Amino acid sequence: MRLPDFYIIGAMKASTSTLHDQLAAQSGLWMSDPKELYFFSDDPVYARGLDWYASHFADAAPTDLCGESTTHYAKLPTYPKTIERIAAATPDASFIYVMRHPIDRLVSQYTHMWLEREVTVSFSDAVDGAVPELVDYSRYTTQLTPFFEQFGQDRVLPVFFDRMHAQPDLELERVCSFLGYTGTPSWQHDLGANNVSSERLQSSATRDRLKDIPGYQQMRALIPEQAIERVRDRWRPKERPSLSEAQLQRLTSIFDADLAVLGEWVGADLNCENFKTVSAAIALEWAR
Repeated sequence: MRLPDFYIIGAMKASTSTLHDQLAAQSGLWMSDPKELYFFSDDPVYARGLDWYASHFADAAPTDLCGESTTHYAKLPTYPKTIERIAAATPDASFIYVMRHPIDRLVSQYTHMWLEREVTVSFSDAVDGAVPELVDYSRYTTQLTPFFEQFGQDRVLPVFFDRMHAQPDLELERVCSFLGYTGTPSWQHDLGANNVSSERLQSSATRDRLKDIPGYQQMRALIPEQAIERVRDRWRPKERPSLSEAQLQRLTSIFDADLAVLGEWVGADLNCENFKTVSAAIALEWAR
């Protein structure tokens, strides 16, 4: 039974889809399709059994390194059984955890949830406690500590969003070296970014049904592009979520405390103010 050698476990909205696609483009790396299988996190999917899960890797070559990318795996406390399930199935697995500025990540998650119609409250209410996972998933040390305890710190690679975008080729090499990949990785710049919330439209069953009407593409070609854009605006966010000064101060205090611990782990002074600059400047590793 073929199972993953490694997992990209998060964080949500930190370019995990981009990294997944880049790894899939390398010869000798087999990445799950679809990207997120949700097997170890979501109970209904886990109930399908390990044979179902393994079928997604059955066509990999014997020498391929196999990987899967599901951000639900690092979403505590929402999915509490994930780590024990992964440990039971793949005790020798390695993990990649991508971290983005915690407030930027939070804003992007809310936008994603709005697009997927998973949230109906305002951004302000969501930040003030109606959607606690917005804050929980940006507390990176909280998400990582259980993986360290179960698998060991050396089995988890820290990757920073800003570094990956500033030095994509170097970061891909670092990721592949961590995985034990023996080929020569090459960042595919023509792939672009994937799953960018700001470029997406809110989900709509009505819009999706229209695409199935015979002759839809021909009819659409006759409609002026300006008219199409006016209709598409109905499914776009009306404005970028923004924080009040009080909310920003409260979140900064919460995340600065978490980043202080993370900074100790990677041997750097980290806080909300300097996160992007510091994380982009060097390839941060766990301090030894």
